[in-house]
Amino acid sequence: MNQPMQMTDLKGGRLILAALVLALANFMVVLDMTIANVSVPHITGSLAVSASQGTWVITSYAVAEAICVPLTGWLAGRFGSVRVFVISLFGFTLFSILCGLSTSLEMLVFCRIGQGLFGGPIMPLSQTLLMRIFPPEKQSQAMGMWAMTTVVGPILGPILGGTISDNMSWHWIFFINIPVGIGCAIAAMRLLKTAETPTQKLKIDRGGLLLLVLWIGALQLMLDLGHERDWFNSPFIVVLALTAFVGLIVFTIWELTERHPVVNILLFKYRSFTISVLALAFGFGAFFGSIVLIPQWLQINLGYTATWAGYLTATMGVGSLTMSPIVAKLATKYDQRALASFGLSILGGVTLMRAFWTTDADFMALALPQILQGFAVPFFFIPLSNMALASVLPQDMASAAGLMNFLRTMAGAIGASIAVTIWDDHTKVARSEMMSSLHVTEVQNTLVNTGMSSEAALGYISSLVDKEALTLSANHVFLVLAGIFIFAAMIIWLCPRPKAGVGGGHAH
Repeated sequence: MNQPMQMTDLKGGRLILAALVLALANFMVVLDMTIANVSVPHITGSLAVSASQGTWVITSYAVAEAICVPLTGWLAGRFGSVRVFVISLFGFTLFSILCGLSTSLEMLVFCRIGQGLFGGPIMPLSQTLLMRIFPPEKQSQAMGMWAMTTVVGPILGPILGGTISDNMSWHWIFFINIPVGIGCAIAAMRLLKTAETPTQKLKIDRGGLLLLVLWIGALQLMLDLGHERDWFNSPFIVVLALTAFVGLIVFTIWELTERHPVVNILLFKYRSFTISVLALAFGFGAFFGSIVLIPQWLQINLGYTATWAGYLTATMGVGSLTMSPIVAKLATKYDQRALASFGLSILGGVTLMRAFWTTDADFMALALPQILQGFAVPFFFIPLSNMALASVLPQDMASAAGLMNFLRTMAGAIGASIAVTIWDDHTKVARSEMMSSLHVTEVQNTLVNTGMSSEAALGYISSLVDKEALTLSANHVFLVLAGIFIFAAMIIWLCPRPKAGVGGGHAH
């Protein structure tokens, strides 16, 4: 998308209202990324599926959204930013209703894909339209308000998701989008008419889009179904792996030779962009993997309600809100590689703290890494985004932002799938190891002597072993994720030193 020109028709109350509508629409979409995290045990229980299958509810949304983000520029240029924004809101709301009405996992995953496809353009378009309705001198304040909704969404998501799931039912985490979606769509139609962007007949890279959907779909299916089908012992998983691998190679060659590529792969010629985006993808993948795993472990293993799992997850928000404006200022004065490396190292450290969690850990022991993580997130997120966009030419900024968001969202979906898969697989290993070293009969006899029946004693031993196996496995996952954070913190230094205070569009 080209840099939008400012529209002067909106003034006073109408301008504020239009800005609120755009911020609220963005908030709704960001909220939906995390609102389902703490509700997964409720959903899996209700639909009688496993915890790893429940994660598909999160990953299907993220993958669909990732596919749609690079298309936003083409959609806006072809049909107009406001029109696409309004249609996206109506589509998102419709699929939210269908998600809430879902009676099976297949239906819910299908509707979450629909939600993601319509939700994808809302985030970048709300940003573009805000820049379009505000005068240049007020644009930074407008973007500050927009950024706040992006930060607050993931904080409120777990709290809202938990409270709604515990007190009403998980269906309502989707139904709450109905008044917001319809209200924002109608308000946008009335208020933003004058902010519509000119349209033209743009060519779309149909081949590239088809290949993108093919290899990403195959990769995500492979990750989601892998451990259920015994990985590469299953011919179906082998076919998916080959499809993803060959599809990626063909897609890369196609995009390099296409005049209007759906994803501009040539941006990877900038070393700073490539390294920054790579570190961002690794960091976000590990981050998203942990925030999907923690609420499930808290509820399955420690008996937390979804509400309390939400509160604990949301303690991260205090630090994020506090540090975001501070880090934004620091990024203009200091070496952004150092800031990003510092943030990723702290994230590695707090994830390492989690690798020593036990089944009798109290609320504060669990909340402390979350609070510290909140302070570290802006240090990794803001400098890396700045460095990536500062390393490309001004005319490539929109493509670079689209590619960066695409890779970040994909990394989140892949990180969540891998974290839950390792957790599930390693739990079985840990359980069999514990059972082989445990003298079950002796323990059972001791419990029977305290007045338990033989069956109750066996059940008690089994549940204790299950709990410990789940915790040992979660600790193993956190150890792997900590390693990924440290790796990302180190590769940042492969970037050339960015100029202090450089804005976007200064290619090296």
